Amino acid sequence: MSDFFTVALLTATLRMATPLVFAAMGGLLSERSGVINIALEGMMLTGAFFAVAGTHWTGSSWLGAIIGVGAASVAGCIHAFWCITLRGNQIVAGTAINLMAAGLTAFLIQIIWGRAGGTDSVSQLPDVFGGVNILIIAAIVLVPLVHFYLFRTKQGLHTMASGESPQAAESVGIDVTRNRYLAVVASGALAGCGGVFLSIGNLSYFTIDMTAGRGFIALAAVIFGGWTPFGAAAAALLFGSAQAVQIQAQATSGFPVSPDLLVALPYLLTLIAVTGLIRNAPAPAGLGKHANAH
Repeated sequence: MSDFFTVALLTATLRMATPLVFAAMGGLLSERSGVINIALEGMMLTGAFFAVAGTHWTGSSWLGAIIGVGAASVAGCIHAFWCITLRGNQIVAGTAINLMAAGLTAFLIQIIWGRAGGTDSVSQLPDVFGGVNILIIAAIVLVPLVHFYLFRTKQGLHTMASGESPQAAESVGIDVTRNRYLAVVASGALAGCGGVFLSIGNLSYFTIDMTAGRGFIALAAVIFGGWTPFGAAAAALLFGSAQAVQIQAQATSGFPVSPDLLVALPYLLTLIAVTGLIRNAPAPAGLGKHANAH
């Protein structure tokens, strides 16, 4: 077991946690504004696919990343319009986004590449600092930035007020609709960043359903972390380490636990998180409520 806890395990943990951190920060912004966002999975999938498609079309991984984030932001706009303007059920809206993303990406693979299952390989985003992908660094920097935005800026405090008590916020002149739109679209962009990392940061291609439930795990990290940036990031690291342990176990001879059993570990932790057994902080009081609901 002395050869199990290595630098490779640490780097694998960072790789597994990075898309979760991006999506969790996006989910945190949305839920702090009062909009339930289970569409993170579909937004990540959209970002992952269009990052590869954009790189394929333009020949530039940077432009591909921008296209991927932009496409995920459009998914965020659709979710916001459905939930805020049309006052639709937020769970149903999120489920619809996830289903549409899964179907659309599978369809477009066949249209663009002429086959089912996956795309051709494209160029990756560059690595920095000894082989660490640039998006890993961006995810680390993102967490304190989101904390500062929410708790130290006027706009961030207005966002949280919109999620805690939308009626009270509107009564003092805060534009709840605007704040929620901004938060949900930003959540799409950040979840898209997580998808971009999966497809052209960590890998160089897209496969059907490559997010593999990471959007739901990221939402669980938000809950597990008490709707705080550092708490959600710590939970994302926990879930990422569970995935990394499973990968490392497969490469370690004589590991005492079956790797097949370890595959379920991140999802088991997700179930524990969403039950609230280890949660101390309550959800935003206005989560899922419309601004003029009574």
